[in-house]
Parts: sequence; C-alpha cells; structure tokens
Amino acid sequence: MAVDLASLVTPWRAAVVTSEIQNGLLGEPSVFPELAKVAQETMVPATVQLVKAARVAGVQVIHCTFSHRPDFKATNTNARLFMSARRSPVRFDRGGMATAVIPEVGAEPDDLVLTRAHGLNPMAGTDLDPVLRNLDLHTIVVAGVSVNVAITNLVMDAVNHGYDVVLPRDAVCGVPADYADAIIDNTLSLLATLTTVDELVEIWSKQ
Repeated sequence: MAVDLASLVTPWRAAVVTSEIQNGLLGEPSVFPELAKVAQETMVPATVQLVKAARVAGVQVIHCTFSHRPDFKATNTNARLFMSARRSPVRFDRGGMATAVIPEVGAEPDDLVLTRAHGLNPMAGTDLDPVLRNLDLHTIVVAGVSVNVAITNLVMDAVNHGYDVVLPRDAVCGVPADYADAIIDNTLSLLATLTTVDELVEIWSKQ
C-alpha cells in the first residue's frame, strides 16, 4: 500500500523530534568524536534545513536532549555505552553547555526542549509521549543521532506507542556510515516511512 507522505506530515498532525543534537555529542569537544565528525558533514546541515522548514510551515519542533546530575546519581551504569560516556571529560551536567542544542539548529521560542537523565532514547520513560498526545500529534519526523542506538530505539518505541514515523535518512546518522545505512535499509525501513529532507521541505512549502 502506497503511503501518502504529505498527509502524514501535514502540520496539524506532525512534529519534528530531534534526538541528542547537543553540544556534548556533536560539538567540540564531543564525547564521541567520530560520530560528531560524520554528523557535521551531512546530518547537521540537513537538520538545519529540516527544522527551518518545519518552523515556517507551523510543524512543532521538539528537541530531546540528555543530561545528568554532577554526581551521576540515578543515571544508568548497566551498559558499556553509559560507562564510556561517564569516563569522558565532556560533562553533561544539567544546564551546562554540553546539554544545549547545537547553535546551528538552536532552540527557538516555539520549540520544546525535553531532557532525560536515563535510558537509550528520548521516549522511554520520558515526557515525550504525553507531550505529543497533549498536542494531538500523531506523526514523528525523526532527526539526530545515532542510528546505532538512540534513533533505532526511538523509532521502535514510537511505533509501539502507536505513532506514524517518518525518517528523513539524511537527517540522521551513525557510525560507521555503511552500518547506519544497513540499519535504515533493513530494519527502520520496515517501521518508518523513509524520505529525504528535500522531499519534506517541498511538501511543507505547499501546505
């Protein structure tokens, strides 16, 4: 069955949800420098274009970021990923520079910024689901990092919560790039409607 992408992303039913596009991951310094390098090449410029078009069209933009207490109290320790980040000199203290949305994208007054202190993605045990329901939004346009973990988890949780998911593949990334492409092609394509930022910009320019 063909998907009517324009209907899925019409401004009254869709939100752009960004995952971890924050200084401590994509800026300098980054807790994951390899990921930051790949993101700055293509994903960041594409996401800038995406959120700009969304704001003009009246599509809600929601930034989901990660932070923790300075003493790490109540943060996860049950995976190598968490412990690797904890050993990094980059600190994700609440309200610090590492937790802020990267300046290229920014957080405009009408954007929402939701911060979590645990878990692997912006939806599990966070305010994202109730916020979307309170806004009566039914489609999530996903952008950010990384396809390795958070993006894939977000897509799956969003589908499990009953949302339609649209994935502009140039607005997400992971490392290595060919691995991220394989996940998108072989897993996320079964769960989300794949598209590009240019296609979404064109649709929103006509709505």
